[in-house]
Amino acid sequence: MTAMLTSQTLDSPVGSLTLIGSDRGLRAVLWPVERDGRVTFDEEIEPGDHPILTTAANQIAEYLDGERSLFDLPLDLVGSDFQIEVWNALCTIPHGQTRSYGELADALNRPGAARAVGAATGRNPVSIVVPCHRLVGSSGKLTGFAGGLDAKRWLLRHETDDQSLF
Repeated sequence: MTAMLTSQTLDSPVGSLTLIGSDRGLRAVLWPVERDGRVTFDEEIEPGDHPILTTAANQIAEYLDGERSLFDLPLDLVGSDFQIEVWNALCTIPHGQTRSYGELADALNRPGAARAVGAATGRNPVSIVVPCHRLVGSSGKLTGFAGGLDAKRWLLRHETDDQSLF
């Protein structure tokens, strides 16, 4: 028997987000327009209520309302060991700060792996909660983001309260 995933939608200032969860934790935050293959599921997904999704929706709403800067959610991350290492490292970037892909690669003791870090970041299934929006190009310029650059810009400005940035 295949495990079941549950989905719930959350309207937000950055678009309607679809939260996907299992009994182990939040599996994904999906954007209104998703790139094929960014996040894949082997399990069936049914819309419905789930305590993990309720908690996730509440915490994301609090973050988007400026009432929360850290998440305290169980995550059910599915990826390669390297991807999970990168996603965990993203969580160490403080609220309101950014890092370049190269800086994150260096922090992982993998100098020269900026492109691999970028590829792993591009597959981050739990955007916002695992803050891949805090990664920027080496020049400080905004680079790709699953929710689009406008959403990335909104999230970064929201965290810094400086509307002139990005």
